[in-house]
Amino acid sequence: MNDLFWIIVGALILDFVVRSAATVLNLRSLRSSPPPGMDGIYEAEGYSKSQEYIRVQSKFGLTIGFLKLIAFLIFWVVGGFNYIDQAVRIIGFNEITNGILFFGMFAAVATIINIPVDMYATFVIEERFGFNKTNYKTFFFDAVKSIVLTAVIGVPVLSGVLFFFEYTGTLSWLYASLFAAGITLIISVIAPIWIMPIFNKFTPLESGVLREAIVQYTRSVDFTYGNTYVIDGSKRSAHSNAFFTGFGRTKRIALFDTLIDQLSVDEIVSVIAHEVGHNKKKHTISGMVLGIAHVVVLLFVFSLVMEHQALFDAFFMDEISIYASLMFFGFILTPIELLISPGIQYISRRHEYQADQWAVATTDDPEPLRTGLKKLAANNLANLSPHPFFVVLNYSHPPLTERLRAITRE
Repeated sequence: MNDLFWIIVGALILDFVVRSAATVLNLRSLRSSPPPGMDGIYEAEGYSKSQEYIRVQSKFGLTIGFLKLIAFLIFWVVGGFNYIDQAVRIIGFNEITNGILFFGMFAAVATIINIPVDMYATFVIEERFGFNKTNYKTFFFDAVKSIVLTAVIGVPVLSGVLFFFEYTGTLSWLYASLFAAGITLIISVIAPIWIMPIFNKFTPLESGVLREAIVQYTRSVDFTYGNTYVIDGSKRSAHSNAFFTGFGRTKRIALFDTLIDQLSVDEIVSVIAHEVGHNKKKHTISGMVLGIAHVVVLLFVFSLVMEHQALFDAFFMDEISIYASLMFFGFILTPIELLISPGIQYISRRHEYQADQWAVATTDDPEPLRTGLKKLAANNLANLSPHPFFVVLNYSHPPLTERLRAITRE
């Protein structure tokens, strides 16, 4: 066990401790009554239910996170990574194929572990609080679809990255980055047409008051898109959402059927105005650019450390390989992402405020957005008083109290 081993172990434990501490603080911030100014969002019974939902989810997350960390450390210390690597090498393929098999074995183990965890979350926790609408058949078909989709996309991507690092020399990180950026753009374009419909049915919104209101609004702000679709979200969950997806001709508005059932026409239009605001403010493009830049930096750093003997000694490996170092580098990134995440989440929350501002300015009425956000919070059992530290680490959207306060100031 070299020094790097203890550094990585300490960093992983620190990451778990910090995130767990944030969760514990969030649990302690739960209140028996809504915070000042938030009366009327929940009925008394609904608010108590929201607090219990957060409590149950958080404790479950803490328990699973602790068990996974312990299992990972035990697997590591007993030489599990080297055992899997030697099993792969016995087959005698080239390094790229070995890498696919190496990652595939870990993906299979992760799937076996996560399926019962997801089942408990869906059929026990979500069921208890009235959110689950799926059945076992749909659940398992979704799991199979996810596995197949991961293989169809993941194998070519992993193969490409390994190819560049194996055969293209000192600029491998640049070629791999360009490859990853290209894949990201392609998936962004084809996802609305080929990927998302694998899991949900997209039905064009029928003619009527809602469709006319959406068309009238989008025309007023000169926003072009392909069509408006209704997603059969109620087939799986009572949670609600709305979003834009795609680029160019594949750009579309997507509304969960649960959202249509829960909000008025004006409220839905205000939610769409918020999403249009993201597009008009170039948040999608800037987010993609930031994400690609993030990948470029990580791949460059990876190119500097990928074949260091100390890294393989830390994981008790007999042989050096780029595919194993790629996985180990991912483990090292876990605590590093803890430092990066607050900045990324901060930018995301700023974008949400800006999109809210756009919605208010272009609809000339803040009230539908306010009431719509309140209904969404109540229907999704949102936490009205999250701890600030938990928000910094985990919230891509501002807490409801702060969003409403900002809308009122407009």
